[in-house]
Amino acid sequence: MVARKRSGLSVPVIVVALLLVIGAFSGEPSASSARDQAAAPATEQVQAAPASPESPDPQTPAASTPSEAPAASETPASPGTPDTPAQQAQAFDYAQVPPYAGDPYAEIDGNVPALSAEDAVGAPTESYAPLDALGRCGAAFAIVSLDTMPTEKRGSIGMIRPSGWHTVRYDDLVDGRYLYNRCHLLGFQLTAENANERNLITGTRYMNVEGMLPFENQVASYVERTGNRVLMRSTPVFVGDELVARGVHLEALSIDDGGAGVSFNVFCYNVQPGIEIDYATGDSRALQQAQPASPEAPAPQVTYILNTNSRKFHYPDCHSVDQMAEHNKREVTDTRDNLIAQGYEPCGNCNP
Repeated sequence: MVARKRSGLSVPVIVVALLLVIGAFSGEPSASSARDQAAAPATEQVQAAPASPESPDPQTPAASTPSEAPAASETPASPGTPDTPAQQAQAFDYAQVPPYAGDPYAEIDGNVPALSAEDAVGAPTESYAPLDALGRCGAAFAIVSLDTMPTEKRGSIGMIRPSGWHTVRYDDLVDGRYLYNRCHLLGFQLTAENANERNLITGTRYMNVEGMLPFENQVASYVERTGNRVLMRSTPVFVGDELVARGVHLEALSIDDGGAGVSFNVFCYNVQPGIEIDYATGDSRALQQAQPASPEAPAPQVTYILNTNSRKFHYPDCHSVDQMAEHNKREVTDTRDNLIAQGYEPCGNCNP
């Protein structure tokens, strides 16, 4: 009896134990397995999500903010301003120029140019600033040498209309009759630049012939005589939005001899004696009490030797005449002014 009772009690105990084991495998997951299952989808979402547009790829430069603006050296030059240090004319204060008092030019800063031989290092042989929004020229820069000088005759420039241009005549006041010339900032005889709109401004006949030409001739004569180079910068000086320059700031330095041959810093006045100019528009009028620009007696006719290739005229005994090819040589008897009006330039050696 006792044995049967013990046997009957052991069976239920075994059954219960088996049920508990089965429940452990088939029931609710444990806390740790639940956390693992909850974490898995989140991990997949992070891996699948695209990079945020606010977090650029480390290898891709981020867009500049105002505080990250390019340095000044990386900023493109403004229109009308040369883009290398050698070409950049120092800020020119027109107020420092004395009023015109009868001389075609005035010396600036003691006639010492703001140029040095270092300015030629790495600089282009020639450079002309782009026209500004008003169509005005900026500075022109050149390292003048025998290589930059013309080898062909000068062509027409009549198709160029510089800012403020007017075709107007004053037969009794202007030598050559026409008030305005298309003035080369850097003369054709120096750079062979002819119909270059960045090198031509509206200038009076007086400034072109009496102001700028003697300095251009000085440079040309020196280069031809020595074969040395001359650093030259020519900057038109405008006031405000005026279309016609008040004048031209000319600087030059012979860089192979430290300025011993050529060195000047001048302002050439864009004026015409006896005529009032509106620099804002280029309009003009004769002054009522004006005296002729050349009141002297008519200039006598003189015998000159023309070089039809270089477009220069010489005295017959000038040593340059002996070096001239015969087919380029022509003898004429005329006035100095008439030859200049025809496009010829006086020789820088004999100064006819």
